[in-house]
Amino acid sequence: MKSFKVTDFNAPLQEVDEPTPQPSGTQVLIKVKAAGVCHSDLHIWEGGYDLGHGRKPLSLRDRGVSLPRTMGHETVGEVIALGPDAKADAGDLKVGDIALVYPWLGCGKCETCLAGEENMCSKPASLGVYCDGGYADHMTVPHPRYLLNLRGLDPVTAAPYACSGVTTYSALKKVESSFDTPIVIFGAGGLGLMALSLLKAMGGKGAIVVDIDARKREAAEKAGALATVDGSASDALEQLAKKAGGPIRAVIDLVGNPKTTQLGFDCLTKGGKLVIVGLFGGGAPWALPLIPIKAITIQGSYVGNLRETQELLDLVRTKRIAPIPVTPMPLAKANEALVDLQKGRLVGRAVLTP
Repeated sequence: MKSFKVTDFNAPLQEVDEPTPQPSGTQVLIKVKAAGVCHSDLHIWEGGYDLGHGRKPLSLRDRGVSLPRTMGHETVGEVIALGPDAKADAGDLKVGDIALVYPWLGCGKCETCLAGEENMCSKPASLGVYCDGGYADHMTVPHPRYLLNLRGLDPVTAAPYACSGVTTYSALKKVESSFDTPIVIFGAGGLGLMALSLLKAMGGKGAIVVDIDARKREAAEKAGALATVDGSASDALEQLAKKAGGPIRAVIDLVGNPKTTQLGFDCLTKGGKLVIVGLFGGGAPWALPLIPIKAITIQGSYVGNLRETQELLDLVRTKRIAPIPVTPMPLAKANEALVDLQKGRLVGRAVLTP
């Protein structure tokens, strides 16, 4: 089995050859067909998050991420073999099926996990983060319930649904009450373009997209944005108010830095909601008295649960949602894909294809 591992933070991934694992217990072995390269992978590769305000960065090592680690949490694979205890729980899943891997696993035993919210478990075991993921030609999945049959969807364009897809779907559900007015979305990368297509399928009026990159704003316009705004413009706030044509009740920030969260906060009307998804880093910029004065709700949104991921795939099929732009790259170019993402060269998503 060939894989590309983080062996030291901020160092190039190392190519590793080792025996292909055989599934035991409830495990399922898959042959990887596609593995998306996500912004979250950059944080894992770099080893932490900027907390701002002069505070020590949040170290992933301190959060339990051990090295070496094979990243990749947006994975599609072909079922190759099932462990002896997996067959009874496999349902319709069988050898030869092409499935999306749900990666946001928890301990599987606590109240949160048993309630179907494994992504919120305080003892995470996420694939590609705490356990090895899809930057490899094979991968083991702990249980067949985490494999969602694609039923004809293209593996390369479907891979991002495991993170950017379910992340934006879950965030959009948090502002559904404002779908009758334009919402504001910060960031026109893979998540932003995904959010635009899902918003339309979910019945939303549309979105105004904010990004500092002209190429990404153009991509958002092609993807159906009602309007776009350069977030670095001195009159960005005025542009947002004019293009919205009325009160802005909901903002989804897919970037998550002090400038985007400040502009998102400022553009909201009284009683509005700011949903923060992005992990770019920094400290909170708001004047605290304005939070109660404007009665703003500030809510974090972290990926989505297994049920939401299945809902998303069903929505994609029934609404025939067009995929976001993807750039397929050989597994051997995993390092190049990360650097391209880090430097802002990609529009949409790079997807490794072993």
